[in-house]
Amino acid sequence: MNFPSNDTIVALATAQGPGAIAVIRLSGPKAISLTNQVFKGKNLEKQASHTLHFGTIRDGERLIDEVLVSLFVAPHSYTKENVVEISCHGSEYIVAEIIKLFLRKGTRLAEAGEFTKRAFLNGQMDLAQAEAVADLIASNSRMSHEVAMNQMRGGFSAEIKNLRTQLVHFASMIELELDFAEEDVEFADRTALKTLIYRIQELLRHLLQSFELGNVLKNGVPTVIVGKPNAGKSTLLNILLNEEKAIVSDIPGTTRDFIEDEVSIEGIRFRFIDTAGLRETEDKVEALGVERTRQKVAEAALVIYLFDINTTSPEELKAEVEDLKTVGKPILLVANKLDAGQDQLKKFAGMENLVGISASQKLHIPKLKNAIVSQVKTANLQDRSQTIVTSLRHVASLEKTYKALEDVLLGIGQGISSEMVASDIRRALHALGEITGEITTDDLLENIFSKFCIGK
Repeated sequence: MNFPSNDTIVALATAQGPGAIAVIRLSGPKAISLTNQVFKGKNLEKQASHTLHFGTIRDGERLIDEVLVSLFVAPHSYTKENVVEISCHGSEYIVAEIIKLFLRKGTRLAEAGEFTKRAFLNGQMDLAQAEAVADLIASNSRMSHEVAMNQMRGGFSAEIKNLRTQLVHFASMIELELDFAEEDVEFADRTALKTLIYRIQELLRHLLQSFELGNVLKNGVPTVIVGKPNAGKSTLLNILLNEEKAIVSDIPGTTRDFIEDEVSIEGIRFRFIDTAGLRETEDKVEALGVERTRQKVAEAALVIYLFDINTTSPEELKAEVEDLKTVGKPILLVANKLDAGQDQLKKFAGMENLVGISASQKLHIPKLKNAIVSQVKTANLQDRSQTIVTSLRHVASLEKTYKALEDVLLGIGQGISSEMVASDIRRALHALGEITGEITTDDLLENIFSKFCIGK
């Protein structure tokens, strides 16, 4: 697809606020010529693409700033249009003056995500890759960065396009059958088609199953720290976050509500949540905190059950674990206050997923972090080419594809007409096309790119 824009847009590409340097980006047919009108230095319209030029930006005779101008001549740019990036001093006043100058010259302010939207419309990238740009900007850990980078470089798109190519072949053969309907001939081998669909469905199941992991890597692993009052939950949270986030006290019930923050461990973003102690209480405020704790446990991807090794019996621990298991979440047992009695750990021998620590003395914390990471299913990421689905929109399209292929198989089994089989295959192709943007609507594009920052 190629939909050239007739207007030229401008926006601040770096973060708002004062800084050492700011970058102002222009894209469109007049990006270079308009910049040349206000730039004093070389004639930019005679310079090669991908070159840098030092000079000044002036409004008439008034000097605004000394700048460095980067030129990207169409089609060799991010948007496939003429693109100019002006690096100026990061003064908010200077940025505003330069942008206002370009607006007076005939540009307009870019909308959210419009540079990337133009890149998509001009065929520089497909829709899945464009969405990955936003994920890459938002990535806050090594794993989320790797997943977004793989998708932006076309890893996910390549798999989807391969599926569509295989289906298009059979669709064309079945469509050909419709032209010879009166002669009752079959150009598409139904057995081969069924084999292909089984293979595609297997890949679709794999992609759909990857969403659970992809969503966790993209948004962080919600990890709830639970246990009885005074077990040391707040101390443990502070150690994991490496800051005094929660109030630590010997008085039971200090934490009345949940406290949470995020930290990266071995490239994975964890969202740790310290909760109110689990116990029966007549204090209405504390009771509300306990109820919220149970809600957080239900929403968590991982539960850390922290207990005082010196005051908890194996029977009590097993009862607590059985209660927590009803929510169906992975549980890591952490025996705290090991500094007061190393031998106490022996009485819990044989219990799965058990780690002994001393939160107050920071004993065995690295071992605990390793155990936390091991609870997250990251084995699939050892292969850096592994495709991980991170978007609910993609999940919905993959599910529609799977359902359409189920209908194809059902139709073949029942011996229905070629026209009906072709219709179901077209549905599958349409759903796959929604992912890459080969099939799209203005409303869909607006919804996707409105979530981008202005300037990207």
